[in-house]
Amino acid sequence: MLTFDVREIPFARRGSWFNLSPVIGVHERAEHVHLVSHQTGLHPILELVPLHDGAPVEALVTATEAALRWSARGGTIEAAFEAPDVLRLRGSGLGMRLGVVPRTLTPFTGTYLFADPVDGAIVLTSYESGRRYRITVLAGNAEVVGGGALGVVDRAIALGPDEPWQIAVEEFETARPPYRATSGFDEVVRRSSADFVDYRAAVAAAGSRGADKAAYVLWSATVRPAGFLRREAVLMSKHWMDKVWSWDHCFNALALAATDPGAALDQFLLPFDHQEPSGALPDSVAHSEVLYNFVKPPIHGWALRKLRERAPSPLAREELSVVYERLARWTEFWLVSRRVPGRALPYYQHGNDSGWDNSTTFDRDRVVESPDLAAFLVVQLDVLAELAAELGIAATPWSAHARQVERALVGELWDGDHFVARSVATGEPSSTTSLINALPIVLGGRLDPEIAGRLVATIQEHLTDWGPATELVSSADYQSDGYWRGPIWAPSTFLIEDGVRRAGFGGLADTIGARFRALCERSGFAENFDAVTGEGLRDRAYTWTASAYLVLLADHAAREQVAR
Repeated sequence: MLTFDVREIPFARRGSWFNLSPVIGVHERAEHVHLVSHQTGLHPILELVPLHDGAPVEALVTATEAALRWSARGGTIEAAFEAPDVLRLRGSGLGMRLGVVPRTLTPFTGTYLFADPVDGAIVLTSYESGRRYRITVLAGNAEVVGGGALGVVDRAIALGPDEPWQIAVEEFETARPPYRATSGFDEVVRRSSADFVDYRAAVAAAGSRGADKAAYVLWSATVRPAGFLRREAVLMSKHWMDKVWSWDHCFNALALAATDPGAALDQFLLPFDHQEPSGALPDSVAHSEVLYNFVKPPIHGWALRKLRERAPSPLAREELSVVYERLARWTEFWLVSRRVPGRALPYYQHGNDSGWDNSTTFDRDRVVESPDLAAFLVVQLDVLAELAAELGIAATPWSAHARQVERALVGELWDGDHFVARSVATGEPSSTTSLINALPIVLGGRLDPEIAGRLVATIQEHLTDWGPATELVSSADYQSDGYWRGPIWAPSTFLIEDGVRRAGFGGLADTIGARFRALCERSGFAENFDAVTGEGLRDRAYTWTASAYLVLLADHAAREQVAR
């Protein structure tokens, strides 16, 4: 049975848009567990406070894949998901106060609380999430405090005091039939656990100390189609990073590719559902928001090649045709809309376009022709050329564009020792202390051996006991919690491990993979990690970290099997 700290990983299940967690905002952790919805954003709806003799009591909170438990004074409260939109809670020896998170209640804001005149269920309507939350009492008693009075008032549902009680909490839009329990609580727990066990067996066949937890991070952060997310989606987190960014999703697709290629392709195509006429992908997609203010790097050709390598069977021709058309338009965006006329190299308009938001590479100028971008585009052009040949599409320009961009990458951005980014306005080179400048290693075996060797040396300079730091630890600009100015990240580690291996440096790739796996097994699946201490930083349940771990683990196990 999996156990985890709910302060680090939200308690949820596949398909659900809400979870139980004390994390109620960006870097904001409450004293008590809350029911938190991710529809229209992150919104704490109810504060769940255990009671003994009617008074709040400090309780031990423990979590497994299928049940969350509060224990105090010989009493217990348990929570389990009956369905993605239905939570069951039961208590014995403890009561519970479901407090409406305080907001100014006006006719248009806050959470309105009333008793349904049809079945007596207690209903909350939340302006913030735009959803209703219906509480049906299955056993015991419930007292409503505050009701729907306007102004800042104490509004809550009190259960208990301490006799056995049980409720169902539903999240829904406007109307649904009265709730009727069809299973006992223990059966609800059993079914939820079985669902997770099946999922874990599929995505984490290579066992390890971290595999169960990584699988749970993915499973619990997966939401059913709703709002702008038209396919089942793996959110980056069910903390505050509750979106799909247009490069993060590629790593989650790879984690699913070996066992569920259909789900993997859905993850891959999620942002393409909102591709704009220019071919650009959105920066991010969430339940109620699609942002186009930035883009993200074109790693999609690289990811598609990896996805197809990992899939147990070929993608259907119809699927390949759809992918080709969308990938072609995304590539044309970079060739047409992000190249200065007469120039071969594409440019970023901001560090956020690269995914390395505040990397030191962008300190001198934000608008730069960057080596990672050129290398990603070369790989994507190669993949398009391969797809065109496979689909029988004649006379495509992809190979010619790839040669042009690759020549410019080496001819204009290689200084003889490092790749550098250059300002589009002034031609001034960037600093060379960011790991982003070593990402042309993704070109693998097509790199000149001398350049490949120097890139490998640069990567080794960045390597700590836990993996490749995104900024040289010896740099004056290094920051232990500086986002892309020092910490270790899953995507940079994954891209570099793959490129180093394809370039023929398998020993170094093994070292990078082993250190990152050890980092995750020690510090969990945080958004990023202190490069020196290995401490998890920022959002502590990030899916691309879990996905990168699972793929590196599976690949390592496969190599060991071959070696035997």
